[in-house]
Amino acid sequence: MFTYGMESLLYLCGTEYLLEPVATNRLWRKERSIIMKPDFIQLNRLIMPQFIYVIDPMCSWCWAFQPASQTLKNHFPDFDWLYLMGGLAPDSEQPMPAEQQQQIQSIWKHIEQQTGTRFNHDFWTKNTPRRSTYPACRAVISAEKMHQGCGIKMIEAIQTAYYLDAKNPSEPNVLLQLASELNLNGEKFSQLLNCNEINEALETEINYSHKLGAQGFPSLFMKRNNTIYPLAYGFSSADKMISRVEEYLAGTE
Repeated sequence: MFTYGMESLLYLCGTEYLLEPVATNRLWRKERSIIMKPDFIQLNRLIMPQFIYVIDPMCSWCWAFQPASQTLKNHFPDFDWLYLMGGLAPDSEQPMPAEQQQQIQSIWKHIEQQTGTRFNHDFWTKNTPRRSTYPACRAVISAEKMHQGCGIKMIEAIQTAYYLDAKNPSEPNVLLQLASELNLNGEKFSQLLNCNEINEALETEINYSHKLGAQGFPSLFMKRNNTIYPLAYGFSSADKMISRVEEYLAGTE
């Protein structure tokens, strides 16, 4: 867990939805990494509200959501951010079926048209895509474990590599390259990426995100006085989320 936080998918209303339950969970804090038990939400009794962000680094709607989440951070600079890896697609060595490749390509184009988010479509001709995002999720958890603050940097590195540089973060060599660019020890990173501890941490994060009610990504919540308030199930504008936060803080909902 750190705080600053499958082949069958449905793409609805700016969300990538899981059709099968998965297992996983890990959290993050802005300044430090904390390993917590599944009931960790009760352990953190901060007066200041906290945002809980369920994300997958290889979720295209999460990529489009990045500017809105950054606006939220700027608008509420004193709020903690807790990141949960959502685990969009389990490990798989099988090439992505052509039909699914076409489906995801059409989603990228739809997101471009709806939000103006940039995508490098050369990815689909330069790589052999696999629908497997768990390695990227484990890379984020591993990076944070190695150095506090590196989890969010790894998310950003994976998104840039995938969506702008046409690299495939499902491949271990790509993740190792990104770790090197973040000045992380490659041997240690590789060991963590495949160890039971990191895999179990991912399972814990996925499970907890389901308990929150997140069935797709991005999903964003606000925790205040041990109460969880939903802010976004799927893509949402910064203005809408800011308005919801202010309503919750004012006690009007």
